[in-house]
Amino acid sequence: MVKNSPDQVWFQRYFEFHCDDCGSDTAFRSRRRTFSERYLLPIFLLQPVRCAECFRRVYRLLFVPVKERLPEAVKKGATSAPRPDRNVA
Repeated sequence: MVKNSPDQVWFQRYFEFHCDDCGSDTAFRSRRRTFSERYLLPIFLLQPVRCAECFRRVYRLLFVPVKERLPEAVKKGATSAPRPDRNVA
């Protein structure tokens, strides 16, 4: 078994997203809510992100690659006909 070097662990922690709760590697940008999130976090190079699996919201460096938020029209289901590729009961 190969152990991770301290440099590799540091790189993974600060430049790749991994959820602390569920271990998922997929996240989305989260909406900035408060004054501090809008104006103070960018000073410290931080952004709010939300895990795509467990929906936990955390702050990560701006350099961490995460997906963009979905447009509001896509989330609300702008199309009225169900898509054939979804398994909906």
